[in-house]
Amino acid sequence: MNRLSAAALIRCKRDDTPLDGDQLHAVAQGIGDGSWSEGQIGAFAMAVAWRGMGVEECRRFTLALRDSGQRLHWEHLPGPVLDKHSTGGVGDGVSLLLAPLLAACGGYVPMISGRGLGHTGGTLDKLESVAGYDVHPGLARLREVVEEVGCAIVGQGAELVPADRRLYAVRDVTATVDVAELMVASILSKKLAGGARALVLDIKTGNGAQLPGMTAARDLAARMLATARGTGIDVRVVFSDMDQLLGREAGNALELRAVLDLLRDRGDNPRLRALTLELAAELLWVGGLGRDRLDAERRARAALSSGAAAERFARMVHALGGPADLLERPDAYLETAPIRRMVTAPASGHVAAVDVRALGQVVVDLGGGRTYPGQAIDHAVGLAEVIGRGDPVDAGQPLAFVHARTTQAADMAEARVREAFRIAPEAPPCAPLWQWHAPMEQIA
Repeated sequence: MNRLSAAALIRCKRDDTPLDGDQLHAVAQGIGDGSWSEGQIGAFAMAVAWRGMGVEECRRFTLALRDSGQRLHWEHLPGPVLDKHSTGGVGDGVSLLLAPLLAACGGYVPMISGRGLGHTGGTLDKLESVAGYDVHPGLARLREVVEEVGCAIVGQGAELVPADRRLYAVRDVTATVDVAELMVASILSKKLAGGARALVLDIKTGNGAQLPGMTAARDLAARMLATARGTGIDVRVVFSDMDQLLGREAGNALELRAVLDLLRDRGDNPRLRALTLELAAELLWVGGLGRDRLDAERRARAALSSGAAAERFARMVHALGGPADLLERPDAYLETAPIRRMVTAPASGHVAAVDVRALGQVVVDLGGGRTYPGQAIDHAVGLAEVIGRGDPVDAGQPLAFVHARTTQAADMAEARVREAFRIAPEAPPCAPLWQWHAPMEQIA
């Protein structure tokens, strides 16, 4: 039996035999070049979910995925190469804000992003709400945009981490999105291939997260930090709250509109704005773009309020094939759904709890997400003006607005959105929006 055949490698992992570097490179090569079928990729992912991977095995798999394609090198740039990754959230537009904000402060951000996974949204899907925006520009064009603009938010493409690109899509439909080893390998392989030297990993916690419990989130953080050691990237980990939407919209064009409002220093998205500024300050400080943490915070806020971040975002969109005036004329380019339906509160009180996972699934079922790889999505549908945990509400007032393509879809969404909210007489205790993980040297 060929020890590097797909069947043999899957059997080894199924039988709890650790794979060595050559075997893991064979796995990544087979996934990346298409010689492994989607069924074989799914079987391998499920074997990892069942048997797990040790830290060294996970590091080898990460490097194997990284090496399945080309790598970017940025030693010639005059500023630090910075990046961020989220484990997936609902209403999470941080990447769209953060990349241009960092660029406006002197950082360089080749952000390799992904599509939606399960009930959570994807940065690439949001950007593809803009006609013409090329999420797979090729490495030469990516280099040019990063050098000229300071940031580019793109996908892996055919050249960069092709193995993870296929694995990522299969995980979405095989119940392996939340497998810690696959999450770590996927995240780190993209960031290492993209050439980042500092990375903030935003691990979502709460009922809308891929890893709802703090125990699983801390385990993922420890594994990420341990796997990253010796790879040349400085990783910081933050845990952020997903017991309510991060922003107030969920759905691709709707979320992008909210981001455009924040870039123009308007809109009502305090949680999204606050978390973005916090992550920006951390990365600027780690990257040496602030005298201290306080100075880094000041620089981040100034870049947003002055319009400098907005200018970088507009340049990035245009450089990657989108319109030059998206910021000034978003209505001309972002599609809207034909039906807008108010979902009203059944009683007065405060929002005691929100089933965020259910809200994310509503967006998927409206057509704003995928149930199988490669499925086309409707960028216009989703939820808007969603109220948050602890907010006061009167009976008959809106909990959210459904944006749907058909009356039948709006009826379905309205009922399920109302069920996702629990109203109580008293407000629940306040929960922190974020908390930082212990420094790397404190991880066992």
